[in-house]
Amino acid sequence: MKKIGFLSFGHWTPSPQSQTRSAADVLLQSIDLAVEAERIGMDGAYFRVHHFARQLSSPFPLLAAVGARTRNIEIGTAVIDMRYENPHYMLEDASAADLISGSRLQLGISRGSPEQVIDGWRHFGYQPKEGEDDAAMGRRHTEVLLELLRGEGFAQPNPRPMFPNPPGLLRLEPFSETLGERIWWGAATNATAIWAAKLGMNLQSSTLKFDETGEPFHIQQAKQIRAYREAWKQAGHTRTPRVSVSRSIFALTNDLDRAYFGHDSNSQDKIGFLDASTRAVFGRSYAAEPQKLVEQLRQDEAIAEADTLLLTVPNQLGVEYNVHVMESILTHVAPALGWR
Repeated sequence: MKKIGFLSFGHWTPSPQSQTRSAADVLLQSIDLAVEAERIGMDGAYFRVHHFARQLSSPFPLLAAVGARTRNIEIGTAVIDMRYENPHYMLEDASAADLISGSRLQLGISRGSPEQVIDGWRHFGYQPKEGEDDAAMGRRHTEVLLELLRGEGFAQPNPRPMFPNPPGLLRLEPFSETLGERIWWGAATNATAIWAAKLGMNLQSSTLKFDETGEPFHIQQAKQIRAYREAWKQAGHTRTPRVSVSRSIFALTNDLDRAYFGHDSNSQDKIGFLDASTRAVFGRSYAAEPQKLVEQLRQDEAIAEADTLLLTVPNQLGVEYNVHVMESILTHVAPALGWR
């Protein structure tokens, strides 16, 4: 049994070929897609966050709206770039969205990916401290957030407050008591996966990873997951962690599927550089007739290691087609692999 969710990057473009031609289109369709995903039996509705781009950015209004329109499906992010975040304000937003949803928020966060602009976090008012780079700043923001999620008071109350205060130091409100167990770290390296395990975060591993061994993507990712789980065990945490991987998977069941994704039937891993010195391996897409797709996916070691699979969806093709994409996986692929 695996949890299966969708992951939308929330692309929009004013093109006649796109079903999401404006930010309003993609926001409203994201809500509709989550509602439909819940109806057909998907386990999660996840959204990617990018700044300075025609994609989803500030996630909490969307997450709250999805939480209000659904009842059971997990709602989440994969991932929020912590270089841009004020951990205190983020805690209030995340707690509010979680309470609206009935504690269904799965909050994926990370140091962030290459940006649309140069040092975009500076425009949000953030600067690395002396001796810090932007990645370390993102991890510092994360550690502050995790501390706030403990729920302990830290602020001295005003002796003449406008409203009565409870006794002692004050914490931020609203506060979700269990959200701290539903924080995920998006790790691109083995080292950051181990760091996340030590801090008690769940693990998200996407369709790219720093190329640390030269092995195929799914093998490197599986080793990352095993290293994470070993670090979790050594840290002595009492709960069982969760691990997700993201994949582009399309069951070719009709002519439209073949027109859109048939060219990916022979997809292979790709190598690229995130900057001048960072070599990354990008995982292949899967697109095939259902029976062949099942056999291909059986060989993916990282999917086998994970408990949660996030299907990246082509959101610009509209809600109806994306429901078909997800339903095809649930109907033709998941049962044969023991995921359902």
